[in-house]
This record gives sequence, structure tokens and C-alpha cells, in this order.
Amino acid sequence: SMSLQKPAEGGSGGLADSPGAEEGEDGSPSPSLTPPVLPWDRFSAWLHCVCVVGFDLELGQAVEVLYPQHSKLTDKEKTNICYLSFPDSNSGCLGNTQFCFRFRQSSSRKLSWHCLLDQLDRDLPIYLKRDPAYFYGYVYFRQVQDKTLKRGYFQKSLVLISKLPYIHLFNNVLGQIAPEYFEKNEPFLEAACSDIDRWPLPVPGKTLYLPIMGIVIKVRIPTCHDKPGTTQVLQLTHQADSQISIALPTVYEVDLFRCFSPVFFHIQMLWELVLLGEPLVVMAPSPSESSETVLALVSCISPLKYYSDFRPYFTIHDSEFKDYTTRTQTPPSVILGVTNPFFAKTLQHWPHIIRIGDIKVSGEIPKQVKVKKLK
Repeated sequence: SMSLQKPAEGGSGGLADSPGAEEGEDGSPSPSLTPPVLPWDRFSAWLHCVCVVGFDLELGQAVEVLYPQHSKLTDKEKTNICYLSFPDSNSGCLGNTQFCFRFRQSSSRKLSWHCLLDQLDRDLPIYLKRDPAYFYGYVYFRQVQDKTLKRGYFQKSLVLISKLPYIHLFNNVLGQIAPEYFEKNEPFLEAACSDIDRWPLPVPGKTLYLPIMGIVIKVRIPTCHDKPGTTQVLQLTHQADSQISIALPTVYEVDLFRCFSPVFFHIQMLWELVLLGEPLVVMAPSPSESSETVLALVSCISPLKYYSDFRPYFTIHDSEFKDYTTRTQTPPSVILGVTNPFFAKTLQHWPHIIRIGDIKVSGEIPKQVKVKKLK
């Protein structure tokens, strides 16, 4: 594998050739925050690492590439990432599939914060603050027929691991870099990571210009001081915006209307269940549908923060599978997104089940939303 060289100008070069590179305007910290200058500091403010998960006939799923190479993942974290980065075989996801998962970091990992990130966290709305015990995984999975391979299929996932719940931003970043990565391999990934290491810090409330492989993404992260119920529209500034390729209206929101359209008539009741922290399982045909439905449920109580555990995509290989499916105690306060039909049996004692889409279940067709009446 390749060694990862930092570009000569180092991290402090910032966005010298990008729009809005003047001090302060690109979201670089105010003078009281000294900007990070070490290689990979800026990258680490956004991502923990980037993984490529492939399929090996002997090993099954395996992390083939890890960038930056000094990134630390425990064996347990790697195992969880491997299983969560591939759709269940019954999903039959051909072509490209994007989804998101969330997993608990190993207890051996220190919960230390970069003091700088702590300061950035302070201005975020409560529902966007980092959870020190969890990572998010943003996945771009490709499965295409390939006669030259033993299995007859090419299967690979490009995965961004981050503490930040910026679903919309990272899905867009993956949409930009993953297709080219599958064509050009490691050197392309190395270049993309170097680009991310030139990004300004994720400062809430500033307009940020994020260059990535020849395009510039323009975003604004909300602050806790924004007026509730309003969305700050990114102001277009003429001279800088000739280069902007994408202006994202949001960094974190999912399309609630689209996600909830299959269960639209139950929406108020689902809102109540989430508000009360009731155990809830979403059974969907693919990880994209399970993950966006779980994320929609969690965000539907915004601006309140959902404090229980939630797993946008959960598999039978998860290290917490036994804890969450045991029948010896009442189901925990958690929202699980699953695609494996096996869960229809293991979770049938759960009080609230949402079925999205066309899931193949033998026998009679189960109700779409099964909800225990609330006391």
C-alpha cells in the first residue's frame, strides 16, 4: 500500500487558492483559537479516517485500505465496520448504494477531545453535538457483475468514519469521490484526503468553502443561536461564487417527507414513540431505506435531542446483537434499522415495528406498523 505524503505547503496553507480564503471568512477560527497546522489536523476535525472494505473469498469482508495510515481502529471497531459496510445479501443491492451506520467506539479508546473541537462543539445546537462514545460510518457500496472475479461480482465499499452527524454533507462528498475512486484507486483517494486536510475547521455559523477533487462545496453549519424554525440561506457573494459547484442547503437534514411517506398516516404516533424513547425497529429492504428512516425518526423531534441509542443499520453480526435481541428482559430504549428477514423472528416480541417497502417475509403479510397502545 502507498505511503501517504502531505503536500509540501502543510496544513496551514489552508485554502490559499480557494474562494473565501481570507482570515475568518472561510470559517477559520477567530484569533482566540489557534488554527491547527500539523498535517492531518484539519482532516481530523472532520473525519476520523477513510476505509475501503472489500470482499475476500477466504476472509469475508475486510478493511483493505485505511487512510490516513496512522489512523487507529481497534479490532472490534474494524470488525463492526466490515459488517456494517455491506448490505445483507438478501437486499440484492446491485449498482451503487449509499447509506449510513452508527457504532459504539471501543471502551479501550480514550474519550479525550481535541480542546479545539470542544470549543467548536460549544456553539452547536444540542442535537448536532458530538456523542463521544459513537462513530458514524457513511458508506458508498458498489456491486457490479465482473466475470473476471471468482464470485462473479465486484463488491466494495468506500466508508467515511466521523464523529460528525453531517449526513447530507458526507453523502454528497461520497457521491463526488466514490465513483472516481472505483475507477482510479488509491492515488485518487490519497488526493481526496489531502483536499479534506485543507478544509477550514467545521466552525458553526460561518460560510465554509470545502474544495474536493476540483469542485467546491459551500456549506453552513447551524449554531445554537440561530432562530428556531428558520434555515439560514447561504448568501451568494458574486466574486467568490464563480467557483462554487454545489451549495448545500443543509449539512445534516434528511428529507423527512420522503422518508415518512410510506408511513405518513402514523407520523404523529411515531413522533410520540420517539419522544418517549420507546423501543422501535424499522424493517426495510435495503440499508439506504433503513438508515434514512431511522435518521428521520431521530430528527423528527428536533430541536430536542434524542438521547437513547439508535442504529440506522444493524446486522446480526453486531457486537451488541445479543444485548439487543435477548428475550430475558424488556427491549431497550433504542431505534434499530434492520434489513435481514431473520430479525422478523428475533425481534417479534418488540412492541413497535415499522415495515418499509417490499420485504420478503414468508406466511401471512404482517401489518405495516405494529404499535403497542401507549398507556
